[in-house]
Amino acid sequence: MHHRQPRVICLLTVVSLVGGSAFAAAATTTAPPHKKHKRRASHSTVGAKQSRVTAAAHHPVSHLSMLPKKRFINNPWTSPTFADSTVGDSVDGEDLVVRRAAVQALGPYNGTVVVADPNTGRLLTIVNQKLAYQSGFQPCSTIKVVAALAGLNEGLIEQNTLLRIGRRRTVDLTEALARSNNAYFSAVGYKLGYDRIIHYAQLFGLGEKAGLDLDAEQPGSLASAPPSDGLGMMTSFGEGIYMTPLELAGLMTVVANGGTLYYLQHPKSAEAVEQFVPRVKRQIDVQQWLPVIKPGMMGAVEYGTARRANYSTEEPIYGKTGTCTDGRSPTHLGWFGSYNEIGNNKLVVVVLLTGGHPVNGPVASGVAGAVYRNLSSENYFSQTRGISPVALISTQSCCR
Repeated sequence: MHHRQPRVICLLTVVSLVGGSAFAAAATTTAPPHKKHKRRASHSTVGAKQSRVTAAAHHPVSHLSMLPKKRFINNPWTSPTFADSTVGDSVDGEDLVVRRAAVQALGPYNGTVVVADPNTGRLLTIVNQKLAYQSGFQPCSTIKVVAALAGLNEGLIEQNTLLRIGRRRTVDLTEALARSNNAYFSAVGYKLGYDRIIHYAQLFGLGEKAGLDLDAEQPGSLASAPPSDGLGMMTSFGEGIYMTPLELAGLMTVVANGGTLYYLQHPKSAEAVEQFVPRVKRQIDVQQWLPVIKPGMMGAVEYGTARRANYSTEEPIYGKTGTCTDGRSPTHLGWFGSYNEIGNNKLVVVVLLTGGHPVNGPVASGVAGAVYRNLSSENYFSQTRGISPVALISTQSCCR
């Protein structure tokens, strides 16, 4: 009896195992293998998507972070993307509320922020004055503002003029400005020709000092001949043109105030602020064309390349982005030239970022948008700013 009991137990165990295996096999055959495999693949895909979303949430300004790492091995740019951009600045005479708003908005980026009053030409703050005073960088797509005004004034385009940019696509001026369409402005460049491109660039202050009594300022420069890759590159990417942040600020004041190009002045003390008198460089007869380009500049912020500036119907921002590589530096550039309108108050904000992959025009527009929001939170635009009597250095009125 004692010897048979273990055998019975072993037999029962074997039968149980065989039955379990058979049940398992039967269960496996009832669910086709490929479906089980598909569920596993789907689960892993969701996991991968979740991990990518999490990475994007931690790096909101670096939407290029998912590119293969090999794209970063041979970095052609020498300028750092991040740096302390306030080192060496002189803040005496600056509007410290505006400066604080600009410094906070720029954050860790290696760049400059220039804020100016378009009704006087006073520079309220220049963050990273060393960079702002340099001899210029390629303007990238910000040159399209000049090209648009030149094309309109020469009668080559109108607001609703449709230019063909592909086999089945046409674009008007508003859409071209908002989305920074290179083909459209390349066509405008060929219509203008080299001489007229240079004429209008000079008219709006490019290639010359924008400031008055700014000893450290160096002017930008203009191409002495058409670029080898075509006139279209001059009016779509600013090829052959080197523009300073101060020159772009001067251009934006013209658009913001209706045609007055001021000498930009940077008071160095509280006493200089009290004695400040605007100085006009020249009057530019483009007032009739400004309502034509404003929808495109607003569209850039509302739905185009400058969406990071955050469009608001109560506090509208008008601007133009620019993204390209400056071959002379070399560095990757992110430009944004802009102004806002809140009642009778207007402010020009220009941002230039330098560095590598994370730098571009949309990011620069986000910095400018933060400047405006910071000032709005301080009720800066509800204040009335006095305007001194205008003292004309030049009464030249020109446009053609």
